[in-house]
Amino acid sequence: MDGQLFGFPANRRIVAGLLVNLLSSICIVFINKWIYVRYGFPNMTLTLVHFVVTWLGLYICQKMDIFSPKSLPVRRIMWLALSFCGFVAFTNLSLQNNSIGTYQLAKAMTTPVIILIQTTYYKKTFSTKIKLTLVPITLGVVLNSYYDVRFNVLGTVFATLGVLVTSLYQVWVGAKQHELQVNSMQLLYYQAPLSSAFLLGIIPVFEPLTGDGGIFGPWSLPALVTVLFSGVVAFLVNLSIYWIIGNTSAVTYNMFGHFKFCITLVGGYLLFNDPLSLNQALGILCTLAGILSYTHFKLLEHEEGKSRLAQRP
Repeated sequence: MDGQLFGFPANRRIVAGLLVNLLSSICIVFINKWIYVRYGFPNMTLTLVHFVVTWLGLYICQKMDIFSPKSLPVRRIMWLALSFCGFVAFTNLSLQNNSIGTYQLAKAMTTPVIILIQTTYYKKTFSTKIKLTLVPITLGVVLNSYYDVRFNVLGTVFATLGVLVTSLYQVWVGAKQHELQVNSMQLLYYQAPLSSAFLLGIIPVFEPLTGDGGIFGPWSLPALVTVLFSGVVAFLVNLSIYWIIGNTSAVTYNMFGHFKFCITLVGGYLLFNDPLSLNQALGILCTLAGILSYTHFKLLEHEEGKSRLAQRP
């Protein structure tokens, strides 16, 4: 196609993909928080809506030949689909019960936990420099949580569970993609409907079906439109991540991630009037410094590994 798709040059498509990812990644946090604060919509039902819309979006994508589905045995992705449910549900519960700043910083703890899991159970080794970057990341999260005036035990429990399940999910996704020889969209195409089926079975146990706050409660039209819109935005997040990884470098993807991290934090304090003390600000800067250092050293190691491979006879 000579670098063109749908009539757009390659560089414009990349810029468009980055913009879609930026807007959708930031919007999904603010929209979900708005749904919880303004409408009190049930968490698991919102997660189910996201899964269903994501699957429908992927179905349209494969019909448009954006990717080719690959047949996968359900039993081999069952635990992955369950962890996907927990990952999204606990992350949304963390957002619902914490300030956006605490929610964002808690997510940063995923990196140390993944390293712990890979070191303990997969016998993977990491350099001392990488391990040292985990100190400011963890210290910043602790500082922010300790001085957060909206700190609450329930929010902390959900944030902790969200970090643990998200870390497991990310480790398993990498392992399953390698094991089944599939890309992220092919895997998600089977994960989303399976995770939806799991949620359908447990939602009636944890959330009311009728009345105020129930799935079939008297929701206003604006509430339903906002919920459906959040599902579309969630799909755009997944699609644009796949697009960016496939069309740019690891440096672009990681640096763009830090940019989104900062904008989401600032937006949370501005839009939802989340209080911010000096100690919390120091915690945020500490965590950001750790994340930037981690990314820098990981990218250096990646480039060194490629150079060693290129020098082999």
